[in-house]
Amino acid sequence: MSRRRIGFWYRLAAVIAKPPLVVLFKRDWRGMEHIPADGGFITAVNHNSYLDPLSYAHYQYNTGRVPRFLAKAALFKSSFVGMMLTNTGQIPVYRETTNALDAFRAAVAAIERGECVAFYPEGTLTRDPDMWPMAGKTGAARVALLTKVPVIPVAQWGANLAMPPYAKENKLRLLPRKTLVVQAGPPVDLSRFYDKEPTPEVLREATEVIMAAITSLLEEVRGEKAPATPYDHRRARLEQRRKAAGEEAK
Repeated sequence: MSRRRIGFWYRLAAVIAKPPLVVLFKRDWRGMEHIPADGGFITAVNHNSYLDPLSYAHYQYNTGRVPRFLAKAALFKSSFVGMMLTNTGQIPVYRETTNALDAFRAAVAAIERGECVAFYPEGTLTRDPDMWPMAGKTGAARVALLTKVPVIPVAQWGANLAMPPYAKENKLRLLPRKTLVVQAGPPVDLSRFYDKEPTPEVLREATEVIMAAITSLLEEVRGEKAPATPYDHRRARLEQRRKAAGEEAK
């Protein structure tokens, strides 16, 4: 499958977004050789700032292989943003509705057309106190095991320093000038899962392999060691509820 053309609308988005990114930030881009030149593939990316989709998109746009993001359906309702998301081929995600499978089907169809689909496997901004990737959701693994295309792990750091994810005021902290680091790694080896039934257990195992690859790259970027056990936001919320219930019972 030959590589897809970038297209007018993606080029227009780049004309709008790239100049401020180039002026306001330094860039440290690594591992571009791991982005496939042709054919469909998946990227699995960590998420630690509302700004990092722009830094990652900038990185991959410059490889000539533009990503199709899975984005919250609500974003498509905004007039200008929704128009740009639609015309650049982004994929709306309808959570917990009868349309929830549409994103899965659209992702598979895009990959079969030879495109790149970008997943944020955590499903939201990381809640880990030290900004490490959380336990992932299984959507990327499910698509990967069905299509058997390369899964490229991507780690990024720096956007969170300019726009921290849960600051009380989401103001850009531009000075001193931040460096946006984006690093892609070699494809994740999921071949041992290909002949297995995609049960919840298999999908969780495949997801853990994907998340481990992203975390390993981020360790390299940060020069630090991640926790042995990824932060699990769902488990943390359950623990908080148990503690609250226990306090009420006293």
